Amino acid sequence: MSVEPTARRAEWPVPPVGGWTADDLDKLPNLPPHTELIDGSLVFVGPQTLFHSRAVSFFEWQLQSLAPEDFEVVREFTIDIDRQNRPEPDVIVVPEHVIQDPEQTRFPAETVRLAIEVVSTESMSRDRETKPLKYARAGIPVYWRVENDNGRAVVYVFELEPNTGQYTSTGIFRGRMKVDVPFAVDLDLTAITTKRRRPREQ
Repeated sequence: MSVEPTARRAEWPVPPVGGWTADDLDKLPNLPPHTELIDGSLVFVGPQTLFHSRAVSFFEWQLQSLAPEDFEVVREFTIDIDRQNRPEPDVIVVPEHVIQDPEQTRFPAETVRLAIEVVSTESMSRDRETKPLKYARAGIPVYWRVENDNGRAVVYVFELEPNTGQYTSTGIFRGRMKVDVPFAVDLDLTAITTKRRRPREQ
């Protein structure tokens, strides 16, 4: 008599009444990397595209080279908006003083001076709609949304309007991006390519 194998159930975390909290992200075992908390729900990130990886690296390194000494640029790091929201922007700029401990796992959202999201297919509605509302509510003064337009980067720049507490568009950049906040940057967006550039032969 043969015994039919028992199918293993996927063991997903069962949320408590009222949903997960920001503190739970540091306690829940075996969460996938880059898990976010949005409105008390865990959000698992899909596979990263090459464009996404190249774009995140580009902004991380470019901003690190241009940031004043009293700013720090951090990649893929969670921020506390409130008890039920702890998203993870692709790149953030924060004042140097908020970095206090190598074991830190998050920063207060109100300390973030710039949040950057590189849009992917599965994150499109969050990056275009959900996150900008939450970042504005948290008082993050500048938000950049980076999109892939047939292999070329397009950057949508938003600044917080102090009277309304909402973001207003201050520019759409292709090719070259030149802005003054949170500090002066002049970026060649055509450098975001899937293949490493090689010098042309003379």
